[in-house]
Amino acid sequence: MKLLFFLLTTILVSPVVAQKLSAEKVPAEVKESFKKQFPDVTDVKWELEKKSVYEASFKMDGKTMSANFSDKGEWQETETDLKVAELPKAATDYIAQHYKGAKIKEAALIKKPGGVTRYEAEVNGKDLIFDEKGNFVGE
Repeated sequence: MKLLFFLLTTILVSPVVAQKLSAEKVPAEVKESFKKQFPDVTDVKWELEKKSVYEASFKMDGKTMSANFSDKGEWQETETDLKVAELPKAATDYIAQHYKGAKIKEAALIKKPGGVTRYEAEVNGKDLIFDEKGNFVGE
C-alpha cells in the first residue's frame, strides 16, 4: 500500500518536463507548417511539450519566440518575449494592485488562431493572462 501511494504521488506531483528533440524526430507536417508560417527562420530548436504538442523556439526580427503545433501541423499559438514595459498599462496596473510589491519576472505576447491576442506576465511564479486590452483573464 505504501509503495502504491509513493508511486501515485510521484507520478502526480512530478513536474512535466519538455523533451528536447532533433529536427529529424519532428513530424514532417509540423516542420512544413512551421516553415510556411516562419519562412525566413533557420535556427530552430524543437521540444515535445506534452503529448502531441511540438514547440519550436527561435529568434525572428531580434525577438525570442516560440510556436506550438499539433502533431498534425496545426498551429496552436506563437509566444513572443516582451519587455515588461511593453505590457498594456491595464495589465501592469492590475498586477500593482493585486500583487503589491511583486516584480514581473517575464512578459510575453501570445497570438492564437482566430486573431486572439493575449499577454502573459510571470509574477510570483504564476503566469497571469490578460486580453489584448490588458484586462485580467486568469492564471
